[in-house]
Amino acid sequence: MPIEERSTVVSLWRNNWQSTDYRKRLISGLIVVSIILTSLPFFYQAIEQRNGIKFNDYLLQWLPAYDLSLFIFITIWSMALLTFHRFKQDPQIFLTFLWGFILINLSRFVSIGLVPLNPPDSLIAIHDPIANYFYGPKFITKDLFFSGHTAAMFLMFLCLKKRSDKILAFIATIVIGFAVLIQHVHYTMDVFMAPVITYFLWIGAKKIAES
Repeated sequence: MPIEERSTVVSLWRNNWQSTDYRKRLISGLIVVSIILTSLPFFYQAIEQRNGIKFNDYLLQWLPAYDLSLFIFITIWSMALLTFHRFKQDPQIFLTFLWGFILINLSRFVSIGLVPLNPPDSLIAIHDPIANYFYGPKFITKDLFFSGHTAAMFLMFLCLKKRSDKILAFIATIVIGFAVLIQHVHYTMDVFMAPVITYFLWIGAKKIAES
């Protein structure tokens, strides 16, 4: 990063940090995220013990099941690295994404808790050493409605500002959506509803970040 651009970024972060409202929203968001990440293993290990509904998903019956774990891992964390890099350049992107991430996880707690589902047939576990760490010792198969992978990609698309970044994130959303279906870790409705729900949660996150 050129010296002038670095100086601008530092000044931007300093100005935002000097705002009491920004500090409050940032610090409270980080505290809530810490609580969520701590709670994830307990919640998901608990819902894994439930018996639920199994849908007759015609698309999954037609799609052959393949292990795309490595492809999913590389796509998701490459986009995450890009998004984290943009965080450094724009504190508002960071704050919006932070609260969007919070709202997505809280919404999934509610939707998964209220709608017990059994996983699709021929499910192939996704091997992601980073994400799986937060799920606990046993691979989780019943965190179904709605797709967290797809939601995370679409949240990045909504939060990023550069046109090239948004194109990459939009493609990643589509690719990851199809990949988790091919891996049979989600029902079709889980994937197709994720961007719709995420859009409204992003609006809420923007209001929190910009109020």
